[in-house]
Amino acid sequence: MAVIWRGNTQDCLYQDTISSGGGNSHKHKDKYKDKEHKHKDHKKDREREKSKYGNSDHKEFSEKKHREKERIKHEDVSTDRHKDKHKDKDHRKEEIKPKKEKENGFASPHRGKTEPDNDHFYDSPKSLKRQRDNDETEFKPKKIKLENDRVDKKGKKRKQDEDIKPKKTQKNKKGEVADGKKKAKKEPEEKWKWWEEERATDGSKWRFLEHKGPVMAAPYEPLPSKVRFFYDGKQMKLSPQAEEVATFFAKMLDHEYTTKDAFRKNFFKDWRKEMTSEEKSKITDLKKCNFNEMGEFFKAQSEARKAMTKDDKLKIKVENERLLQEYGFCIMDNHKERIANFRIEPPGLFRGRGDHPKMGMLKRRIRPEDIIINCSKDSKHPKPPPGTKWKELRHDNKVTWLVSWTESIQGSIKYIMLNPSSRIKGEKDWQKYETARNLKKCVDRLRNQYREDWKSKEMRIRQRAVALYFIDKLALRAGNEKEEGESADTVGCCSLRVEHINLYPEKDGQEFVVEFDFLGKDSIRYYNKVPVEKRVFKNLQLFMENKQPEDDLFDRLNTSILNKHLQELMDGLTAKVFRTYNASITLQQQLKELTSPDENLPAKILSYNRANRAVAILCNHQRAPPKTFEKSMQNLQTKIDAKKDQLSDAKRDVKSAKADLKVRRDEKSKKAVETKKKAVERLEEQLMKLEVQATDREENKQIALGTSKLNYLDPRISVAWCKKWGIPIEKIYNKTQREKFAWAIDMAEDDYEF
Repeated sequence: MAVIWRGNTQDCLYQDTISSGGGNSHKHKDKYKDKEHKHKDHKKDREREKSKYGNSDHKEFSEKKHREKERIKHEDVSTDRHKDKHKDKDHRKEEIKPKKEKENGFASPHRGKTEPDNDHFYDSPKSLKRQRDNDETEFKPKKIKLENDRVDKKGKKRKQDEDIKPKKTQKNKKGEVADGKKKAKKEPEEKWKWWEEERATDGSKWRFLEHKGPVMAAPYEPLPSKVRFFYDGKQMKLSPQAEEVATFFAKMLDHEYTTKDAFRKNFFKDWRKEMTSEEKSKITDLKKCNFNEMGEFFKAQSEARKAMTKDDKLKIKVENERLLQEYGFCIMDNHKERIANFRIEPPGLFRGRGDHPKMGMLKRRIRPEDIIINCSKDSKHPKPPPGTKWKELRHDNKVTWLVSWTESIQGSIKYIMLNPSSRIKGEKDWQKYETARNLKKCVDRLRNQYREDWKSKEMRIRQRAVALYFIDKLALRAGNEKEEGESADTVGCCSLRVEHINLYPEKDGQEFVVEFDFLGKDSIRYYNKVPVEKRVFKNLQLFMENKQPEDDLFDRLNTSILNKHLQELMDGLTAKVFRTYNASITLQQQLKELTSPDENLPAKILSYNRANRAVAILCNHQRAPPKTFEKSMQNLQTKIDAKKDQLSDAKRDVKSAKADLKVRRDEKSKKAVETKKKAVERLEEQLMKLEVQATDREENKQIALGTSKLNYLDPRISVAWCKKWGIPIEKIYNKTQREKFAWAIDMAEDDYEF
C-alpha cells in the first residue's frame, strides 16, 4: 500500500490509506458521514497527545512523527508506483462519468454540507492557525508529486479513492465540463465522403430525396396612409396591385437605371397592365408621376434597419436560422445535404446586365400554382401554403433540381438546387475536370486536325477549324444563338460578326494581327489584339469578303455543329472543356514558373495570385474597380510609409548600438546589438508583407480571380501546390470554397499533375 500524507503538522495523525482491494470501502463511506463527530474526535486526540507529552513535548513528537512518516513515504512510493498507476487509471475513468451528465445539460452532483470541501475540512480556524505557525517555525515538508497524485489548480493534492468521487467531479467541473462544451461546439459534422463510394451507372442522380419545398416570397404589405403618391401634382390613391409595382420603382429612384429610357418605357408599360381601368385613364405619362414620398419612406426603413438594436437583430437572426434548419436542408440517400437557395425570388423590376433590352420589365410574383416539386415517391411530400396547390409533383431521379418554375421575363426555367458542397455538385465538378484531363492526352492530335482543316475545300470545315483555333488559343466562349431583341447584344466565338474584328497584316511590329472588340457574357467588353498564323489570317479575309459589318463572320457554323464535331473527336468534349483545360493547364504551368523555394509565405501567395491572374486574363474575367479601392490603397500606403520610418529608426539604433559595442566591448552591449538587429529583420519582414499586399491589390484592381478559381481551375492543382510548399489551404480557399472542394482536398497529394 502507499501512504499519502497531508502537508501540515497537525494532519500527521490523519493519514489516508489507499488499498488495491475493495474490502474497506465501508470505512471510507463512514469516514465523512458526520462533520461534527469527526471534528470532536480530532480535538480529543489532540488534547490526549498534549496531556501525555505536555505542551512542550508535543511539537517534538510531531516533528519526529513527520520525519519517520516522510521516510516511509519515500520508500513506499518507489515500490508501489506501478501498482498505483493502474489503480489511478481506474479512478480516472470513474472521474469522467459525471462529464456525460454535463453534456446532456446537467452539472455534476450537488455537494451537500456533509461532503468535504478541501483537505483541511476537519480543522477549526484556530488549529489551522497553529498549523501555519508550526510550519513556519518548525518544519516544512517537501511537496513530492506522486504518479498517482492529482493536483488541482490551487496546487492541492487530490485523493484517488472512490469515496471522494463527488469532490473529483467538483474539481473537474471547470476543466472537464468546459472541455466537454468546447468539444460539443467545435465538433464538426461527419462529412459524407461520397467520392469514396461507387457511382450509379444507370444515370440516376439519387435513390431517395425528401425536402420541405421552397419558402414563398412574403405577401405585399400596403403602404401607410401618410405615404402618398402624386400624379400631375394631385394626390392619388392606387389600387393594391398598382401600388405594389409603383413601390418597385420608388425603391430605385436613386439608381441610374431609373434614368434610362428603356427601363422607364418597359416599367410604365408593365405597370399599366396592373392598373384598374380608372387608373389607366388617369395615369398616361410617367414624367407626371411623383414617387418621392414612397422613396423617402423606403429610405427611412433602410436607415431603421441599420439602426436596429442587438436584440432586434438577434430576433431576425434566430428566425432566419429557424427557416434555414426547416427549409435549407434535404435528405438525399440517407444523408443531410444543404440546399443552395430555398427562397423563391420576390417580385420586382428586371435589371439585366449591360444595356439589356428588357430592363425595367415586371418580374411577377411566383405562386405555388407556378411551381413544380421534385422528390421521391416514398418521401414526405412538401405541403403548399394553405388554400393553394403545386403546379405538379414529380419523382424524376434523373435530374438534380428540387424545385422549378418558369420566370416571366425571358421565359427561362429557374431551379432550386443543392449547395455547391453537395455530392451532386461535387460529382459534376469532378467529372468536368476529369474530362479536361482526358483532353490533355489527345489535344495535340486535335490541334493537328484543325490545322489540316484550314486548307479544306469546304467552307464550313474551314470556318469550324478557325473557330476551334480561337476557342483553343484565346479560351473564347462558344457563343449560343439568341432570339433577336430578346436579350443583350452579347456574342461568343460562333456568333461573331464582321464588325467585331479588324485585320492588320502588320501592327506594332507583329505580322498578321487580329483585333477583337465585342461584348461577351454579362455585357463585359472583350478587347484583344493577337498575332495569328498566316493561314488563319488568310481564311478570315476570305470569310469577310462581300459581307456587311452586321453579317456573321462564321455564317456556316453554330455551337450545335461545333459541339457535335467535338463529340466525334473525343467522348464528352465540348467547347467549354477546351476553356477548362486551358485555364487549368495555364495555372499549373504558371505555378511552376513563379514559385520559388526561397520565398516566404506572403511571396508564395503572391505567386499563386499571379498565376491565377494569368488565367483570369486568358478567360477575360474582368470587374469594375471597387468603389473603396482608392481609399483602401491610400490607407495601405500610409501603413507602408509608417513602417519605413520605423525601419529607418531601427537601423539607426543598430548603428548606435554597434558604436557602443566598440567602446565598451562588454556582453551587455553585444546583446543589445543582436536585439536591435532582430528588430530590424522583423520590421523588414513586416514591410515586405505590406508591399506585397499593395502589389497584389493593384494588380487585381480590374481582374476577378474568383470566377476562374471556382469554375475553371482544377482544385487539385491548388491543393497539391499548398501541400508541396507547406501553404495552409485556408490561404487559398475560404470556408465555402473548402466545403465545395472537400473531395479535392481529401484526394490530391503534393505530386498531383493535371
